[in-house]
Amino acid sequence: MASSGIPRPCSIADTLGVIGEKYSLLVLREVLFGVNRFDSIVRNIGAPRDVLAARLRRLADAGVLEKKLYNERPARYEYHATAVGRELRPVLLMLKEWGDRHLADVPPLVWEHSCGADLDPAIMCRACGEQVRTADLTPRFQVPGWTAQGAS
Repeated sequence: MASSGIPRPCSIADTLGVIGEKYSLLVLREVLFGVNRFDSIVRNIGAPRDVLAARLRRLADAGVLEKKLYNERPARYEYHATAVGRELRPVLLMLKEWGDRHLADVPPLVWEHSCGADLDPAIMCRACGEQVRTADLTPRFQVPGWTAQGAS
């Protein structure tokens, strides 16, 4: 049984440990746009250079990004999303959608889907194909001793 001093086991918390810092998500945004070089990334996200270097290193260590040497003297690298990093694109699209709806007077960017419409992202159930609504969800805790209220 879990004690009251142990935080809830949670994949969200684990994920935030990798990408949960502002500049980490902005690095990922830039790399997914195709911006791969340090100077361009730092210019586009406004991070201090030392902070950006640390975020790039952490994302590479976590397998979200990979470094590719593009110049030997001096050694310079590009950063590219791995398959693991590309799996985070829907997360960024949903964050963007929320920000557009609740924080932006005018969305600064609109993604156009291949059908020609502006993208309005939604979460779909792979099993039945229906859009997920909060009312349709029921948590099933997999870690013994934990409920919606916390440790039992």
